[in-house]
Amino acid sequence: MNTTPIVDFLNRVTSALGITASVNVEETADGPRFNLTGEEAELLVRHRGEPLKALQHIVDSSYGRSLEGDKRVFVDALEYRKGKDIELRNMAKFLAEKAKQSGTDQQLGPLNPYERRIVHLAVAEIPGVSTESVGDAFSKTVLISLQK
Repeated sequence: MNTTPIVDFLNRVTSALGITASVNVEETADGPRFNLTGEEAELLVRHRGEPLKALQHIVDSSYGRSLEGDKRVFVDALEYRKGKDIELRNMAKFLAEKAKQSGTDQQLGPLNPYERRIVHLAVAEIPGVSTESVGDAFSKTVLISLQK
């Protein structure tokens, strides 16, 4: 995939915000990951990463549908989301095992669409359990239960 338009867009946005940052691109199996680095990139991860989540939403809306298959565009700053993604994946697997052993449904959330996708994919690796997004808002809860 030609990532130049996304890099240009991220450079324009950070410049407009008055943030000096560099954009590094890493090709992953799930799609390209754009990591903003530099001291001022820290501004994007303040307030529990809300500015970064907003930037992710804009980039995904603008460029995400142009990717092949189920690949997605990932926007990160100082690898903040990478660490959070690993934590979320581990929590999802832990709750899936707990649901499997106890027979009791487990809930994780509220989560945005990006976070829900991580949970659904992580739980799909564990046989005998399934996931379902519950709620009618942007942020939904993921229900992890025994497969029926």
